[in-house]
Amino acid sequence: MGSFFYVMAIMGCADGSAQCSEARVEQVRYTSIQQCQAAMPGALQRNSDIDYPVVTAACRANGAQMAQAEQGKRRG
Repeated sequence: MGSFFYVMAIMGCADGSAQCSEARVEQVRYTSIQQCQAAMPGALQRNSDIDYPVVTAACRANGAQMAQAEQGKRRG
């Protein structure tokens, strides 16, 4: 099994949190979704300079296991 971690994407959204797009990805890697979610308030403060009406964050899984899973889906 390869390494598996979470990263936090900083999202910029139109009014009403609709039509969001990824603006940045934090460089920090988290070992659990809970650690990533707990770090969101600080990450949002650090990224308040993004020019969108609404700025939010989302944690997503990343790493070798995710790449292997995607490869398996394409083969099947």
